[in-house]
Amino acid sequence: MNSKKATSQLKKIQKYNTNPIRLAGEGWDSDWKTLISIMMSAQTRDTTTIKICNTLFNKYDSLEKLAKARLTEIENIISSINYYKTKAKNILATSIIINKSPIPETIEDLIKLPGVGRKTASVFLSETGKSPAIGVDTHVFRISKKLGWTNQNTPEKVESELKKLFEKKYWNEINSTLVKFGQTHTRIEEDNILLKI
Repeated sequence: MNSKKATSQLKKIQKYNTNPIRLAGEGWDSDWKTLISIMMSAQTRDTTTIKICNTLFNKYDSLEKLAKARLTEIENIISSINYYKTKAKNILATSIIINKSPIPETIEDLIKLPGVGRKTASVFLSETGKSPAIGVDTHVFRISKKLGWTNQNTPEKVESELKKLFEKKYWNEINSTLVKFGQTHTRIEEDNILLKI
């Protein structure tokens, strides 16, 4: 696979994203909300995450307030998302840290925050435009392999290969493009479309 062909395929996929899906990390008015929403979205539907985040952020409308929240109150609000107890603990711990100092702007520093893994850090950086990054989730992993962009078997290795394949200016588009495509189409539709491009 060469870079030119991969870039052409990415652009073609974008044309199929006609359904205005909002991803969990999109559309927030501050970086801390973006980070918290991405943390909550793991193993949870974006629509559910956004709804719960709206409730959480309405109650705690500043980072300072969230950092002072009781753990049980956060748990109660986010109880309908997967792994809510662990996520509540990480949300509170991370809120306390980033309330005292700026949110890190590198993957290496972001993953030091409780509950922030490499994928979360990468999606945060790409969503906020702070740094070119590629968050590899199940959609990116699956579609990249189907298109022949990679043959690797771990998210880290897939990320590394995609970074070699695509110019940096396209990195921030990859996650949102492939996730929206994967959420919009059934696997059969997805396979048929990918065969054409």
